[in-house]
This record gives sequence, C-alpha cells and structure tokens, in this order.
Amino acid sequence: MKALIIDDERLARYELRRLLLAHPEVVVIGEAANMRDGLEAIAELAPDLIFLDVQMPGGSGFDLLAALDAPPAVIFTTAFDTYAIKAFDVSALDYLLKPIEPPRLAHALLKYQRQSDAPKERPAGADGKVFIKDGERCWFVAMEQIVLFESEGNYTRVYFDNNRPLLLRSLNQLEAKLDPDSFMRVSRRQIVNLKFVVDIAPGPAGGMVMTLKDDIKVPMSRRRAAEFKQVNRL
Repeated sequence: MKALIIDDERLARYELRRLLLAHPEVVVIGEAANMRDGLEAIAELAPDLIFLDVQMPGGSGFDLLAALDAPPAVIFTTAFDTYAIKAFDVSALDYLLKPIEPPRLAHALLKYQRQSDAPKERPAGADGKVFIKDGERCWFVAMEQIVLFESEGNYTRVYFDNNRPLLLRSLNQLEAKLDPDSFMRVSRRQIVNLKFVVDIAPGPAGGMVMTLKDDIKVPMSRRRAAEFKQVNRL
C-alpha cells in the first residue's frame, strides 16, 4: 500500500517512518508538513492511505479532507485526544495518539487491509465517499448513503440520514464525479439517488414529482421527466 505522512512535526514524521519499517507492505511515498503541501502531494502521488495530523499550519486535517473531491483512507495521528470523537464521526479508519504505540499502529493497518480486501460488488465510482465540513461538524459519507444533492449557489446541500450540511462544491462539480447508474439530475438544482425513490407522480407543466426517503418531495422538469420516461420505458 502507498502511504503519505502529513504532519507539521519533523520528528513525528521520522518516528512514524521508523515504526512503519516493521510493515514492509507499507511504502511511504512522501511527506508533507502542512495543508497546502499535503493537498499537492495527494494530487501528485495518489496515496492509498494518509497518516494525517489534526492541528497543522494553514489549516487542520479536517480542512484538508474537506478540500478533496475523493479522499483516500485516513488514519489520524495527533497528540490531542480531544479530537478522537470528531475523527470517528467522520469515519476515519483509525485514530492514533502520539507517541504512537507499535501494537496500535499494527491494528490500524490491519483494519485498512481488511477494508481493502472486502469484495467490491458495486461499479467503480459508486462506493466512493465525500468529506463534508460544515462549521464545527464533519462527516465522511459514503455516496450510496446520500439521498439528495441540492444546489445553493456555490454550495450544495447534502441530504443523508437526518443531516443537511452544506458542501463547498457546485452541483456541476459533483455531477461529474457521480455514478450515472445510481444518481440522476432531475432539475437545474437537484440530483437524486435513484435507490431512495419511493414514488413518482405527475407534476405541473408536464413534469413529475419524485418522493424520496423521509418524504422528501423533488420536482422534475418536463425535459428531465421525458428523459427519465425514455430511459425507464415508462
């Protein structure tokens, strides 16, 4: 597995490299000391896994994840255990407190290996995740859990479970990343996850109205309704 270490402390990066020598399956392909360099390294090196500090110059580890379209697997490494709950709220693979203990590192890598070895039954792109940071709250959400994307200017409101956070991405940016077999743009402002459609009824001006999970009503434009009927042979 290709790993990238992002931590502003040089000695912490060195110590983690040393500990990883006991795991020859892990190849450290690079290091970064801040958010900006971390983003550049991820774009250039495409790591499978990042070891990510929380507090860094120029932006936190959570800010870094929020800037990525498709974050890799994440293991947080930090000296502050107050971030543990927040890290697990965003579905980080694991959370390692400094100084890192070799058994905890081995356990985290085993969790990554098990996750990587799990069978993938869905098409490419359908099982990805999106990281959302809205104020002080953060989420790492599987695409398949998202019910609806709704445009709000340069932001997109994301509907999943009982949450409605704003994501700093335009709907057009998101649409390019979504699996077209799972998601459909039904209007200028909305993209729905088709697996959460529970009812479709006629709407005004030749359109339709979709009812999604949790009784969310989504109008479909006439043009999109015609496309939907043609694809689904309605």
